[in-house]
Amino acid sequence: MAKYRKKPVEIEAIQWTGDNTSEILKWIGDNAYFTDTLYIKTLEGDHKATVGDYIIKGIKGEFYPCKPDVFEATYELVK
Repeated sequence: MAKYRKKPVEIEAIQWTGDNTSEILKWIGDNAYFTDTLYIKTLEGDHKATVGDYIIKGIKGEFYPCKPDVFEATYELVK
């Protein structure tokens, strides 16, 4: 079995605090909606986000939610 390393790519992301819903909806546009919670329209269908999730804009312009522990293990802040 071969081993692989994820290529370094820069992404845009914002953590959903519950208080910044309008900011996220403005950023994502038609790719999200809010009813009782935040939903992100992904390539695999609509995904429910929970407060604390990071909303990521991928390298092809797609959006998706990511749990904080996975985000912090995968990404580091670009300075």
